[in-house]
Amino acid sequence: MSLVRNRIKSSITLGKIFESLSKEQSWPGFEIGLSEEEYSNGLETINMSVHHNGWFTKQSVQTALSSWAKALTKESLEDWLSHYEENNTPPKKIGIIAAGNIPMVGLHDILCILLSGNSALIKLSSKDAHLMMMVIGYLQILDPDLKDSIQVVHGKLEGFDAVIATGSNNSSRYFEYYFKDKPSIIRKNRTSVAVLTGDESKEEMSLLGKDIFTYFGLGCRNVTKLYLSEGYDLDKFFTGIYEFKEIGNHNKYANNYDYHRAIWLLNGDDLLENGFILFKQDESLVSPVGTLYYEFYSSKTELAEKLNNKKEQIQCVVSADDVPFGKAQEPELMDYPDGVDTMEFLLALK
Repeated sequence: MSLVRNRIKSSITLGKIFESLSKEQSWPGFEIGLSEEEYSNGLETINMSVHHNGWFTKQSVQTALSSWAKALTKESLEDWLSHYEENNTPPKKIGIIAAGNIPMVGLHDILCILLSGNSALIKLSSKDAHLMMMVIGYLQILDPDLKDSIQVVHGKLEGFDAVIATGSNNSSRYFEYYFKDKPSIIRKNRTSVAVLTGDESKEEMSLLGKDIFTYFGLGCRNVTKLYLSEGYDLDKFFTGIYEFKEIGNHNKYANNYDYHRAIWLLNGDDLLENGFILFKQDESLVSPVGTLYYEFYSSKTELAEKLNNKKEQIQCVVSADDVPFGKAQEPELMDYPDGVDTMEFLLALK
């Protein structure tokens, strides 16, 4: 199918562009499919996005670009798509209501739509509009046919055959009502957890720090809760994450830290702190920015039952037996949000 093959080729080239942008390299030449001006506009867009959204630092944007560069290789794309049959049905118009909590978080849905042979109607989040418009623009430069297959919607989302909407538990109720007559994937709030046995090395704790602090903990794949074996030595954890102390100098993050510290102290809550993260024993899964919840478990059987009961709220589990430490924010193309296979959904549309 030449249409999809062209889109695969464009996606591979996009990955190469991301790799160069993530390292702030000068224009690599026409082999990346862009003119020097078009490439330079990308570097400017990164700076613009940082000024537009206080949670997007240059480092976090570069982290997202680097992660996507690793995913958009020929090998990764071909392996991903090999799990599915070709789409031989007429193209459908798929609506996207994109999130904006971390840089370019809506890209996976766009790729699923394009590589399943469909077209996308996208309502962007204002928090991530600059970067996403850059990505869409690059795709349309690399494959001019995509100018008719990717449309950004600024008003009401209309004229679609199916929809993928990402939001909060609250907004999902509105989505479910509004899109009740159309095939849909509607995503709610999720978070991620880590399981520690006490046998982890300092290096593994350092990698866990990436899972906690990357994107300031705003992503659904960020760890916001630790499950610790009874008797766990917390010094091992605090020593391992100390290298991330500079996050406490970020203004918006520090404001969250100070606010929750004041509230918890006023409430008389028991908490631990190290100057850049508050640590509180709590059965809840989602800890506020600048904080981390923890809970002890006495047996793997007990823990497995507890995690199973909360599986609808958990995006991924980081541990020696599940997602490796440090890899939570480097998902594979097959790692679908909420465990719902987006490609399978799209290919099943009639």
